[in-house]
Order: sequence, then C-alpha cells, then structure tokens
Amino acid sequence: MNDELIYGMNPVLEALRGSRRAFELFVAVGANDRRLEKLLKLAAEKGVPVRQRDKRDIARLCGTEHHQGVALRVEGFAYADLTDLLVTGTNGLVLVLDGIQDPHNLGALIRTAACAGANGVIIPKDRAAAVTPTVEKSSAGAVETIPIVQVTNIAQTLAELKEAGFWIYGAVGEAAEPVYRQDMTGNVVLVIGSEGEGLRPLVRKMCDLLVAIPLQGGVSSLNASVAGGVLMFEVVRQRLEAAQKKA
Repeated sequence: MNDELIYGMNPVLEALRGSRRAFELFVAVGANDRRLEKLLKLAAEKGVPVRQRDKRDIARLCGTEHHQGVALRVEGFAYADLTDLLVTGTNGLVLVLDGIQDPHNLGALIRTAACAGANGVIIPKDRAAAVTPTVEKSSAGAVETIPIVQVTNIAQTLAELKEAGFWIYGAVGEAAEPVYRQDMTGNVVLVIGSEGEGLRPLVRKMCDLLVAIPLQGGVSSLNASVAGGVLMFEVVRQRLEAAQKKA
C-alpha cells in the first residue's frame, strides 16, 4: 500500500485520530491556527515526528496551496468490505454512488453521510472518483470516520443489499414519487447517480423505487452532493420523528 499526503487541519486531525499509520507531520513555519496545538499533541501521543517547513514547500509537496499550513504523510487509504455494511438492525442507512466523478462532490457526500449517521458509502472502482487527498480534504476528514467500500459492480452490490434486507431508493429527477411521501424508517439504501447522466439503466432497474426531490423553479436539477444531502437528512428527519412518537 503506497503512502499518501493528507493536508488541511480537519483531515489531518481526523487521520491522527484514526487507525492509519502516520509517518511524519509537516507544519508551516509561523502557523498559528488554534487547532495546531491539538494536532501537535496527537502527533506526540502517536510518536509522529514533526517537521517544520516553509508554506511554499508544503504547497509543493501537496500540489496545492489550500493546505492550511499542515500535511501528514500516512499509509494509503484502506477500503472497507461490503460485509461491514450488511447490518442486521432495522434502521440501517447506506449511500451508494453510481459514478460520481468530481472529487469535491465525493468528499462532500462522504462528509454528509458521516453526519447523517450512515453505515457506510459504496463507490465503484471504475469511471468514478476514488478516495484521494483531495477527497479527504473535501470531506473535512470524514473518510476516517465512516466505512467506504469500493466495488466492481454496483448493480450486483444492490442485489446483495436487497438480500440483506435493505430497500433501495434511486434518486431520479423525473421520478413520479416525491421522496417526502416515502417511509424511509427501515433499512434504506440511497443511490445517487453521476453528475451528468444520473443513474445508469441497470442500476435503475435494481432500485425498488425511484424518488425525486420536488423543485420549485429555477434550474431543473440539484448538484449531486446537495441532492444526496437532502435525501439523507430526509431519512434522518423521519427517523427522529418516529422515535419521538414512540417516546
């Protein structure tokens, strides 16, 4: 597994809290972010050497100036296994991304899934963004807090999730059923398509129901990461409401 360089305060912080082996922490000379003290403390606890570097040197290492004065060399990202997501409870939530190609969208969706308490995120190996330092930065370090599974066949994976008791909802702009009319309090899979083409035909066929977010004018569609956020937190809203009724 190759090493990689994570950059940005939150991604580095979450990486130091996580299970990946860290090799060295680069800190810009003169950096004074209030979170830096916490980073240095975590690095000391884990025995990670700290190297002071000029900001331009860190930018050269990271390939970007948006590093916030810190970078961490760690072992490469390890994907989870699908079996880790096949929960036996009654309120599972899995996000499946069918070909998201923009790393910033992928990072934002992973971050939202983590905030929504999802069991994990599933992405395809081909023709889609993978977890990279850019995705880790866009996720604000959330890739360290939620299982991410990479699979060769999304349609087959949906079949396995169905067998495990999940109900599959596909997000499609022209779907007749508004998402707010659906009962999403059980084991739910939300499938979000690519930024341009949406869900592929075979993936559509594997969905139990296609749902839409009602739009009230303006442009005809939402950004993929925004749509995913709306859908995931509709699931959260319904579950909180159901729990309050039982209380």
